[in-house]
Amino acid sequence: MRALQLPKLYPLTDGACGLTHAEQVARLCAGGATLIQLREKHASPREFYAAAEAALEVARAHGVRLIINDRADIALALAADGVHLGQDDLDPTAARRLLGPRAIIGYSTHNLEQVRAATNLPVSYVAIGPVFATATKANPDPVVGLAGITRARTVLPATIPLVAIGGITKENARTVLRAGADSVAVVSALLAETDQIAARTAAFLQSLTP
Repeated sequence: MRALQLPKLYPLTDGACGLTHAEQVARLCAGGATLIQLREKHASPREFYAAAEAALEVARAHGVRLIINDRADIALALAADGVHLGQDDLDPTAARRLLGPRAIIGYSTHNLEQVRAATNLPVSYVAIGPVFATATKANPDPVVGLAGITRARTVLPATIPLVAIGGITKENARTVLRAGADSVAVVSALLAETDQIAARTAAFLQSLTP
């Protein structure tokens, strides 16, 4: 596996925001996103497949990479760029065997013990969170804070990027990056006003420019 270079902003779609995933991807791309995760927690597998297929078509048209949340089988069937796995999803080692050496495989962690365990897995990046309180998840894990980001970065090899997620906004994102994250995964701060997704994405990216 080659070391992955992540963009500083890593948007996630949300099936509850009122737009289709394809529409969200189109607006995120218009704002300058280059790597997007498609996250859908409530659709049936058939519905998720159809949504992912449409979203991937949009992403490909913009030259943007698309990661499928949870479903390695859908990522494989659609030849998406990779999969993001949670602690209770398919084991990353099995996902790597399934998707091959070129696929991006992300892995969620919520504490330092899980981060340490991830260093022995064939993952492309590790995500940790929630950094701050978040309303995106119904039953969020305990907040790790900026100190949790810093501790996670010291545990991970330099070749494994660290993604921070949970309650991240344009106003606090630079602080999160300074704490040790390589990238910030963002949902609500981009999708809260659907007619402003492209503008919010562009502004967020601008705020991260040195």
